[in-house]
Amino acid sequence: MDAYQQLITTLALTMGTAWAAGINLYATIAVLGTLGLTGNVVLPEQLLILQNPTVIGAAALMYLVEFFVDKTPGVDTGWDAIHSFIRIPAGVLLAAGAVGEVNPAMVIAAGILGGGIATTTHTIKAGSRVLINTSPEPVSNWTASVLEDVAVIGGIWTMLHYPLAFLVFFAVFILVAIWILPQLWSGVQTVFRTLTGFFSDKTPPTLPEETRPTPKELPLA
Repeated sequence: MDAYQQLITTLALTMGTAWAAGINLYATIAVLGTLGLTGNVVLPEQLLILQNPTVIGAAALMYLVEFFVDKTPGVDTGWDAIHSFIRIPAGVLLAAGAVGEVNPAMVIAAGILGGGIATTTHTIKAGSRVLINTSPEPVSNWTASVLEDVAVIGGIWTMLHYPLAFLVFFAVFILVAIWILPQLWSGVQTVFRTLTGFFSDKTPPTLPEETRPTPKELPLA
């Protein structure tokens, strides 16, 4: 039974850290590090670095920056674009570190899965923000951002205290992601086609060569 419980706990931590990193990496690191530092959770040896006060402080500072940036229409999409190169690799590292002391093949497998999961959550977050930004009012951005923060913190808490329940939630999330990703992709394509058409309409038309007026010849003196 202990081996089964350990497997469930490790699996939830592996999937959960990657899932949360794709949504809000800095909140994930700050929460895990704080819980580990205060003794509320025992992190695997490879993730003990998250308990370092310097790491926690840096993550908390970046979370504070993201808290405001993520709620600004348009700016949040640029922030998400930049973090495509940060959240996904971090998801790989967190998932690989969460499996603890096992053989290298398991670590690599966990990293691959973690990268895929972080990519999925990051894509859903970034894609939904593109669609939300078609509305000029900021309320929807604030609502989406707050819900994401609550989901990350609540997900981490569930992952650590009720790992089996988290895995059930995670399975449902994967099924929803399979359905929603094509919808988001179609919506994002529509937004970019609309923007492209809007800016192309602003380009002044050019006259064909044969219809352009030619300067009149000056009369000879």
